[in-house]
Formats: sequence, structure tokens, C-alpha cells
Amino acid sequence: MLIDTSAPRPGSSGTTPAATRRRHDDAPDTTTLFSRLATLEDGPEREAVRDELVTAWLPMAHRIAGRFRDRGESIEDLRQVAALGLVKAIDRFDPSRGAFESYAVPTITGEVKRHFRDRMWALRVPRRIQELRNKVRVARRELTQNPGSPEPSVADIAAHTGLTEEEVSAGMEALESFSTLSLDAELSTDDDGYSLADTLGASDSSYDVVVDRESAKEGLRRLPERERAILYMRFFEDMTQSRIADRLGISQMHVSRLISRSCARVRADVLGQRAARGGGRPTA
Repeated sequence: MLIDTSAPRPGSSGTTPAATRRRHDDAPDTTTLFSRLATLEDGPEREAVRDELVTAWLPMAHRIAGRFRDRGESIEDLRQVAALGLVKAIDRFDPSRGAFESYAVPTITGEVKRHFRDRMWALRVPRRIQELRNKVRVARRELTQNPGSPEPSVADIAAHTGLTEEEVSAGMEALESFSTLSLDAELSTDDDGYSLADTLGASDSSYDVVVDRESAKEGLRRLPERERAILYMRFFEDMTQSRIADRLGISQMHVSRLISRSCARVRADVLGQRAARGGGRPTA
């Protein structure tokens, strides 16, 4: 549901002159409207009273949203989130439990904070790290609020917040996790500029032997079972020739001859397949 966040507060019934308003100018006296809302069943009349309450309290929601400006989200989006929190507060408020403002302010503030926690992080960050980030961000702002103040060090922030330096470092890393950089973003402004994607990844050397492995499979299948077992123990289980000899009850020299003979047979089989196909990358 989109709410017209630009709607002015009406001077209709349910509000009082400025002299009788409570702590904030945007906190009207709507006790009568809430009492009436509590007596109405679902229907057009209740919706009309509810809309009047939303319009009356919308400036307060805007004020709360303004506390979170300059944090990477547009003020209009923040106002929509705060307005949603206001609607929830109106729907859940019990007039017998006190003033609406006391209930609405934490409800709306919580809704905005949840928006930042659940929707604004580019990377999924644990709640504890998010809290560390917020403490570090506030501490940095407080330590640099005076003109000419140097950028605080990790030790300075730790002393200011009571956190350990490891916790401060984790919070500072989280500051970089709130938003991400496109892989196509240019990292250099000269003629030979390159993107972030150009700096990531590397060639996998295993691709060079994929064809060889596949070609060797057929030759391995043609070997006698004992010779296949010897090659498996030597090259996949990394067993020494002596251990293989002990396991099979033969001499180490015989194991060595069998390995050499089996490898030669597989190699010859692979070369024969490539020759039959008309060439291919030569194998040593």
C-alpha cells in the first residue's frame, strides 16, 4: 500500500489548537478519534476514521524518517516505510493504555530500522556485526564532529565505544558491506581503464588436463583388474610402491614394472585414438 506522504495534516475534528498539543507540534490530540475507531466494525466508516488518523499523524512519521536520512536510502522511501509503521501502530493501539505517541514512536522507529536491517544490506551480515557497524559509525561521527579533527584510529574508536579493537575492525569492515560495487565499475580513469571483473578470477590449470583424463579413461578400462588397482593405489591413494607390494604380496620391483607397463599401454591407447581421429595435441 502506497501512502500519500505529502498530504497535509488536516484541521478537522479530533485535533486541538497548537497551545494544547503535547510535546511535539506534530502530535495532535486524537483521543476522540481513537475512541471512536475502537467502537467501529470493519467497513467504510472505520476506514474513513483510520485514514483521518493516518493523515493527522503523518507529519510525526515524516519527522522520525528524517532521523535516518543520509544513510543510503532516499527520504521518500524512508517516509513510505515510516508511514507503514504508522498504519501498524494505529491498527494495534489500545486507547486504554495511554497516549498514542508513546506507542507510535517506537513502533515507527522499529519499522524503519528493520527496513535498513533486512532490505538495505547488499551482503547478508549477522545482527551482531550490524550493531558493531552502527556503534563504529556513530563513534566516527562523534570523534570528527569538530572541524579539523583527524580521522580516528581503531584504538581511538575502541576507547570511545568500549569495544575491543577486534570488534571495531569487524564493524569497520561491515561499513563496506552495506553497498556493493558493480563488477563492471571502472577502477581506472586512464585510457587503459579496467573493471573490477578484470581483477577477479584466474585460469584453472586443471582444464588443461581434462581432455587427457577423458582420453585415458578408455585405456584404463582395458587394463587387467590388478593393474587398475595398482594405478589407483599409486596415483589416487598416494601409496608408495613398497606399500602396494606388501598389500598385494609381490615385490616392489614387480610393482614398478607393472606401473610402467600400464602407463605405457594407456599412453599408447590415447595416442592411437588421436591418430584415428586425425591428430590432436601430442602427449609426451
